[in-house]
Amino acid sequence: MYLAAMKIGLYFGSFNPVHTGHMIIANFMAYHTDLDKVWLVVSPHNPLKSSSTLLNEHHRLHLAEMAVQDEPRLRVSNIEFSLPRPSFTIDTLTYLTEKFPTQEFVVIMGSDSFQNIPRWKNYRQLLDNYAIYVYSRPGHEVTDTFGGNVTIVDAPLLDISSSNIRRWIQEGKSIRYMVPDNVWKYMSENNYYKS
Repeated sequence: MYLAAMKIGLYFGSFNPVHTGHMIIANFMAYHTDLDKVWLVVSPHNPLKSSSTLLNEHHRLHLAEMAVQDEPRLRVSNIEFSLPRPSFTIDTLTYLTEKFPTQEFVVIMGSDSFQNIPRWKNYRQLLDNYAIYVYSRPGHEVTDTFGGNVTIVDAPLLDISSSNIRRWIQEGKSIRYMVPDNVWKYMSENNYYKS
């Protein structure tokens, strides 16, 4: 019996920390597009971001796993933990395509990130070989698809950022409901981002 390839959306991020905005996008992509599953790929170090404010990667992975634990169409991947650093999307995609040859991988990203894609390593190879599902962010309209197989998805957005969450924690303000409840409790108990 032939099994059809699963279509898996890869949602890359530092998830520092994972928050409700990430979860809404991941869940929307899993249930409102033709994707079968969405993997949150936790990046140990994004080459375009400073690593000084990053919580330990294993803590970030654990928080993301807690966030998706009851959702069958979402999972968390630590695939980049075992790849050379810093992590480049094209290298991760090449590795996953070799490791799971029967799956079809699609990249999920915001329109703000997509506008920067010409700065990415081997971006032409990425655009030529993988579909990209772009969720629109206000003020970052996609006016050029750079010749790629790009689908614009009108996902609901929350104006929450991980950097604001980290700042609010340091200021002693509540972040309840901005992250999943079990994540909020675990972060509070472990004093994450306090110092």
